[in-house]
Amino acid sequence: MSFLFFFLPTILVVLIFVDRVRRYKSNRYGLNLPPGPTPLPVIGNLHQLGRRPHLSLRRLALAYGPVLRLTLGAVPTVVISSARAAREVLRTHDLALCSRPQTYAARHLFYGCTDIAFAPYGAYWRHVRKLCILELLSARRVESFAPARAAEAARMVSRVAAADGATVNLSKVLARYANGVVCRATFGRDFLEGGEYKRHGFEGMLADYQELLGGFSLGDFYPGSAMLEELAGRATGAKARLETTFRRFDCLFDEVIEEHLQRKRKGAEEEEEEEEEEEKDLVDVLLELQGSEGLEMPLTRDNVKAVILDMFAAGTDTTFIALDWGMTELLLNPKAMTKARHEVRSIVGDQRLVSEAHITRMHYLKAVIKETLRLHPPAPLLVPRESMQKVKIDGYDVPAKTRVFVNAWAIGRDPEAWGDPERFDPERFVRSSVDYKGQDFELIPFGAGRRGCPAIAFSAASIEVALAQLLHSFDWELPPGVRPEDLDLDEVFGITMHRRDDLEAVAKPHIV
Repeated sequence: MSFLFFFLPTILVVLIFVDRVRRYKSNRYGLNLPPGPTPLPVIGNLHQLGRRPHLSLRRLALAYGPVLRLTLGAVPTVVISSARAAREVLRTHDLALCSRPQTYAARHLFYGCTDIAFAPYGAYWRHVRKLCILELLSARRVESFAPARAAEAARMVSRVAAADGATVNLSKVLARYANGVVCRATFGRDFLEGGEYKRHGFEGMLADYQELLGGFSLGDFYPGSAMLEELAGRATGAKARLETTFRRFDCLFDEVIEEHLQRKRKGAEEEEEEEEEEEKDLVDVLLELQGSEGLEMPLTRDNVKAVILDMFAAGTDTTFIALDWGMTELLLNPKAMTKARHEVRSIVGDQRLVSEAHITRMHYLKAVIKETLRLHPPAPLLVPRESMQKVKIDGYDVPAKTRVFVNAWAIGRDPEAWGDPERFDPERFVRSSVDYKGQDFELIPFGAGRRGCPAIAFSAASIEVALAQLLHSFDWELPPGVRPEDLDLDEVFGITMHRRDDLEAVAKPHIV
C-alpha cells in the first residue's frame, strides 16, 4: 500500500504532462478536430461514459454531432453516430482505420491478440482472415453445418415442450441452442448432455468473457503505462478474473484439440478412409491448416486456440442475443408475432420441423430479424478501430493513433435514416432492400469493410431456423399476470449487449 501512495502522485503528474503535450500538438498543427465536450485533466471524458456507454455516447452525439471527439484518459477518441459518417469510416477510409487497439482484456484472453477479431492490422491478421473466409466460414462450409442446426433446433423444441404448458425460461433455452450449434460446428460434438455443459461451466465462461471484454480497464486509456495497467488490474480484480477465465477456456480447447488429434491418430492406424470435407468441424480444419507445409505463415497451437475462441464465444453470443431480443419484441408486438407465425406455418405446412429450404421463402421472418438487429445490435459499439494514419471524416481531421468507435445502436435509431425509429416495425424491411451484410450503413450490426464479421452467414442461418421453429411449434404468450409494460428491457453492457433479466414465456404446442 505504501508503494502505491508513493508512486501515485508521480503517475498523476506524468499523465497531466502527457495530456498537455497532446493538446499542444493538436493546436500547434492546426487540426480541424471534431467537436466534443471539454475533457477534464487526467481522466478526460471518462466520467461521461456512464454504465451503458452506447446510450451516453448517443446523448453526446445529439449535442455535438454525429462525429464526436472525446479524450478517454490519454486516448484521443472519435465516436461515429450516423450512416453517412460510418460509410467514410468503414468504406472510404477502411484501410487506414482497420487496425485494432490492443486492450488489456483482449491480450489476456486471445493469446496476445492473435485471433481474427482483435489482431492488429498486418500480415498475420491478413493471413488468418483469408484462412477464415476461404476455409472456415465459406458458403459451402456454412451449408455443411445445416444438420447441426437442425439437430439443435429439434432439441430446443423438446426442451420447451418439456415445460408442458408451464412458464419456460426462454433465455436459457435459447442460450443452450446457440451454444449447441456452435459446439457441433466448431468441436464436432455436443457438450450439453452427460453433465459436460455444467462441468465446463459454459454459461459462466461466456458471461465472464463478454463482461471482461466489454469492461473498461484503466490501463487501456493510458497506453504505455505498464505499471499503471498492472496496478489497475490488481486493484479492480480484473487481472485475476481474466487469468481464471483464460485458464478455463485454455483447458477446454486443449481437451478438444487432444480429442481431435487422438481421433486422427486412431483413424490413421486403422487406415480408415479420410472424412469428406462436409463432415469436418472447424477444429479439424484448423489442425489440418496448422500441419500444412504450404502455408506462408504457419499457425501455432496458441494461434489455433485464439481463432477457436473467436468462433466459440462470439458465435454463441451473437446468435443468442438476436434470438432473445427477437422473441422479446414479438411478445411485445402481438400483431407482428401473428403475421410471422402465419407465414411460417403456411410455408412449412404439416411438417414437424422447419428446413432451411423453407426459410428462403419467409420474407416477413427475415424482416423481423432485420428489425431486431436494427434496434438491438449484438455489439452496440462494434469492436473499436484504431487509425493508422490521419484521415478526414465528415470534414474533420482524425489523427493517427485515434481510437474510433462506431455506435451501431445509435445509427439504428437515427431519425434521419429511419422513420419512427424507436418503434418495432418489421414492415419497414418488407418495403426496403436494406440488409445487414455490410453494404447499407444505416444497418451494420455485424460491422462492414475489412473488419466486418466474417461469420454473418453462419449467424444468420442459426438465427433464422431457430426463430422459425419456435413460431411453427408453439403459440407464445407472456406468463399469467405479466403485461408487456411489466417486462424489464434494461441491458447489461459488455462487448455484446444482453437483456439484464431472463425472458420467461408460456408456450402452447401447435398440433401439426
